[in-house]
Amino acid sequence: MRYFDNAATTPVRREVLDAMLPYLTRWFGNPSSHHTVGEAAAEALADARRRVARVLGLRAGDVVFTSGGTEANNLAVKGIAIAAQQHRDAGHFITTPIEHESILESGGYLTRVHGFEVTHLPVDAEGRVSPAAVAAALRDDTALVSIGYANNEVGTVQDVAALAAETRARGIPLHIDAVQAAGWLPLSAADLGFDAVSIAGHKLGAPKGTGALGVRGRIPVEPLLHGGGQERGRRSGTEDVAGAVALATALDLAEAERVETAARVGALCDAFIRRVLALVPGAALTGDPVHRLPGTASFTFAGTSGEAVLLELERRGVVSSSGSACAAGSDEPSHVLVAMGVPAEVAQTAVRFTFPHELRESLGGVADAVAASVTAVHSGG
Repeated sequence: MRYFDNAATTPVRREVLDAMLPYLTRWFGNPSSHHTVGEAAAEALADARRRVARVLGLRAGDVVFTSGGTEANNLAVKGIAIAAQQHRDAGHFITTPIEHESILESGGYLTRVHGFEVTHLPVDAEGRVSPAAVAAALRDDTALVSIGYANNEVGTVQDVAALAAETRARGIPLHIDAVQAAGWLPLSAADLGFDAVSIAGHKLGAPKGTGALGVRGRIPVEPLLHGGGQERGRRSGTEDVAGAVALATALDLAEAERVETAARVGALCDAFIRRVLALVPGAALTGDPVHRLPGTASFTFAGTSGEAVLLELERRGVVSSSGSACAAGSDEPSHVLVAMGVPAEVAQTAVRFTFPHELRESLGGVADAVAASVTAVHSGG
């Protein structure tokens, strides 16, 4: 079985397991406890925070450890927006219609509970948002702009530096959802100019349930979780020290390997895309053909059912997905593809392949399996 659904989750790396094990066994203490075991845990937590901050180009105190990307996105959108409403009477939030559900649903919450107005900026047919559109939408009462660095379904990459230039000129915070981008694209705030960033460990070879929000210390954040005041008051609750160590280790490894990995996997993925488009009549690549994640290839196969193609692929030993794992089980067409102008009936034929960082072999056989699967669906099996 070949697993090509790495945008959904990845296996835990051996180095990550080895790094976190001592904090599940010998040094299991509560980092708030003032004894040897607790102080060892606190030291490990502080080291993990410094390491994550270094990759994000932020200060250690800017990093808030979370339970994953969804919590990080919720804390960014709700926490920054509500604090801005309290501090300067802001009531406007800007995002796009192709974001992860954790961003879109948080925007809906702001509207229902806090009276915010939400602007969903349009994207083009390849999933890109225009910096000029961001600039035009900014208002004096805009609390936050939140845009995904790389889309989780089609892999389109946004020009974050250009977007940040527009928000920075107006003094409005920019949050980027970098859950899919981490390990593939540069993440430094110094280079990209963002004010807040979300990452998730299980996309990088760390366990599920690990993540972080990096947010510049000057930006007020209203916490979602109240209690003992951990994480500098931004997220109460006893910290998962082993999870923080796991995230830092996975992020360090991914960043050290990133440039070589992106070039190698990107070349293999590009060859796979060309072969699928050549072999399968009616196949169409979704997302930007150039500005895209190196390990993502998403297609529509007109006249088929995406779920039927997936079943045929699994029969041939290839595991992939129809889009976001967070929308699994839904009969609705992808909100991402629909927002990009893909007809609903075509959007329901989508199949996404997301490749591992370790990929080294040609994907020609996988492309052949795709062609055979689509042919089988067309012929009724």
